[in-house]
Amino acid sequence: MGGAPSTPRGGGDDVSVAEYLITTFVGEKSFPLASDFWNKLLELPLSSRWPSDRVHQACELFAQSNGYTRHLAKLLIHLSWCLQELLQASDDDDQKGSIYKRAVNATYISSVFLKYLIENGKSDSLEELHLSLDDSEPVPHGFVMDQDIQNFVMHSVLSFIGSTEVSPNSYVLHQELLNFMIVAMSTQLLSGPSPGPSDANPFIDAAMAQEKSLVCLAVRRLLLNYISRTPPNAKDYMYSYGDSPGILERVGSAAATFVLLPLNYLVNNSGDGSKHPLAECSLHVLLILTNYHKPIMSDESLTDKSDDSAASESVSKGHVFSSGNTFSKALANARDVEFDRSDVDGNGYPGPHVRIPFASLFDTLGMCLADEGAVLLLYSLLQGNSDFKEYVLVRTDLDTMLMPILETLYNASKRTSSNQIYMMLIVLLILSQDSSFNSSIHKMILPSVPWYKEHLLHQTSLGSLMVIILIRTVQHNLSKLRDVYLQTTCLATLANMAPHAHHLSAYASQRLVSLFYMLSRKYNKLSELTGEKQQSIKISLAGEGDCVSEDLAAELQIFTDFLRLVLDILNAILTYALPRNPEIVYAVMHRQEVFQPFKNHPRFHELVENIYTVLDFFNSRMDSQRSDREWSVQKVLQFIINNCRSWRGEGMKMFTQLHFSYEQESHPEEFFIPYVWQLAFSRCGFSFNPDAINLFPVPQQVEKETEEVRGEEEVEEGKEKKVEELMEQRIVLDP
Repeated sequence: MGGAPSTPRGGGDDVSVAEYLITTFVGEKSFPLASDFWNKLLELPLSSRWPSDRVHQACELFAQSNGYTRHLAKLLIHLSWCLQELLQASDDDDQKGSIYKRAVNATYISSVFLKYLIENGKSDSLEELHLSLDDSEPVPHGFVMDQDIQNFVMHSVLSFIGSTEVSPNSYVLHQELLNFMIVAMSTQLLSGPSPGPSDANPFIDAAMAQEKSLVCLAVRRLLLNYISRTPPNAKDYMYSYGDSPGILERVGSAAATFVLLPLNYLVNNSGDGSKHPLAECSLHVLLILTNYHKPIMSDESLTDKSDDSAASESVSKGHVFSSGNTFSKALANARDVEFDRSDVDGNGYPGPHVRIPFASLFDTLGMCLADEGAVLLLYSLLQGNSDFKEYVLVRTDLDTMLMPILETLYNASKRTSSNQIYMMLIVLLILSQDSSFNSSIHKMILPSVPWYKEHLLHQTSLGSLMVIILIRTVQHNLSKLRDVYLQTTCLATLANMAPHAHHLSAYASQRLVSLFYMLSRKYNKLSELTGEKQQSIKISLAGEGDCVSEDLAAELQIFTDFLRLVLDILNAILTYALPRNPEIVYAVMHRQEVFQPFKNHPRFHELVENIYTVLDFFNSRMDSQRSDREWSVQKVLQFIINNCRSWRGEGMKMFTQLHFSYEQESHPEEFFIPYVWQLAFSRCGFSFNPDAINLFPVPQQVEKETEEVRGEEEVEEGKEKKVEELMEQRIVLDP
């Protein structure tokens, strides 16, 4: 009873021993928790390998036998015990190396077989996992039989991650545990994009149930892993424990060790290998955890006795509410190690909270913002963590964070993800809500912007560059994407910046006036088409052209709003910042004819009046000083600078200063949960059975040379449409 199988005798090599033990593990014989079999299985050399077809065959056999043997549950329990032993062992413990070895093996073997069961499960409740022990199972001393195994293992995993420093001896196990967490949480891929109360996510639900102090430790470690960006190094990360030479012979790119099983079974070998896999996995585990949403349905039974023919009728009223996310709250309440608000006002935050170096996090994000995961983390911090947002706003080197964002937006046409563009624009909108930000970016002068090719930008302010890139994004979108939400976000950010403009560059000023001209041409064209269509409908069959006419009218209204927004932006600069912006006055004077058609327009005349008040002021003074000599650009600009000193704003109509803010929609999880998993796929090299994924559309892998490209384009188009639907109406005009 409880005995272990006898291993091959005599000169059995590691491969034959490994194959025998794994074959026994996936077989029909059940070994109790206390059996010595588990020690033999977990003591296998870390350098062992198995061909992929044998791995797949083993997984199929395991899926058939696990319901009886409950070996997955038992392996997870042994994993938890190993992690607990490591937390209790001292550094000089001779057995610590052996425990590490067993923990790595337990983690990796669990990941492989758990992943197969999840992606090939047939029931909605994931009964195939069998995360419980049979009632007849002999219980070892000290083990509580009725505890949830998923809670037991997640508590142990998070405890080890949160309490153990990453070192040459622990790096591999940290990496494997992060891989395990991604596998365990991949149950989300089986559900649709709208989370429901009946969705089965046992491991991530168990993580959410952990105590606040443990959650804070785990979030802190994940952030520190991301900040430190420790690279894997096969030479440096060999285990120093134990007397077996070469206990770790290989460190892979996405998972540091592979026990018995090949790299391409657990991870997607076609993905780009990361130079910092621990940092990447830490980031994406954090994003998956902080964006998780568990709706809970409460039912109230109402009895309706109005119908005499029925004794009673039970009517269920469902109320859906969120169970809360402890990881999201921990990230939102993270504090700087160098500063605590309680130092100032004496109101510290109750209970444990995450303390990390904001300076290092800021610098790391600045280095990594070309990566979508970094942008999403920055968004999460700016949106949810007021302390980090305040820290960013008082930094004097905002170019560290803004330049990578602006460069990515500049190159947006080069297959940049539409989600990434949206998130970057929202980050800029959030920052532009602060007046100090809008002022400080104009005081930072950039010697050059080498990646900007259309025009030589020399000694340009960061604020002017931001205006240029936002306008360029609008113009590109008008000609290619035609995305209303993207346009609105860009223009809302420009509107927030406008009253604080300071020495806007000549090129930025010209681009702003050119944007008005471009939108006015589109508006005029739509006006003509709408008028013609209305005339044609009158003489055609009723209803035949109604649909087209409504589409044109809707598009005309959109461009009316855009045009008014640009006029509002120009008005704000001329009303509140004219003396500081002679170049904008020059640009308006140079292209004053573009405003003429709107001078008496019923929808725009009140906004154009202020522009003509400025034009009249400077034109009249220029006319009085005209002479036979020609006016060069420099002379006109100097004339404007001189007369700006006498500008008092007389005759200007004061409009309410526009201020737009970003508000997260009521169900953000419908966008963010699929998004973070797509990022995990692309950056962590994680693969999954595409037929089992319901969280987001997966292109069919048929005829890779042609169909894969076409499928990606279709998914991207569908994604853009979905993103626009989910993220629209998040920008609100503050009263």
